[in-house]
Amino acid sequence: MDAAIWGAELALGGGRERINVVEPTGLIEDDPNLTDKKFAGNPTKSYRSKHPFKVVGEITIWQGHSAEQVKTMKDVIERAKQLGIEAIED
Repeated sequence: MDAAIWGAELALGGGRERINVVEPTGLIEDDPNLTDKKFAGNPTKSYRSKHPFKVVGEITIWQGHSAEQVKTMKDVIERAKQLGIEAIED
């Protein structure tokens, strides 16, 4: 759940933060940004797909990180961006 909370808090845009429950509509694979390079296996259950995911629900009750933690994480992401480090790998 912590990874989903970070995703909601760091997502671009000005809308309400959301955590959706989804089902794949096609093949999925482990997200290489998190698996094996940062964590052995896939303990965060992070996946990606070239196919859409179907939203089947939303988790509406969750505790976010402190404003200070979110700001620190956004600062780290911005510094990495300035250094040319991209978060997405193909």
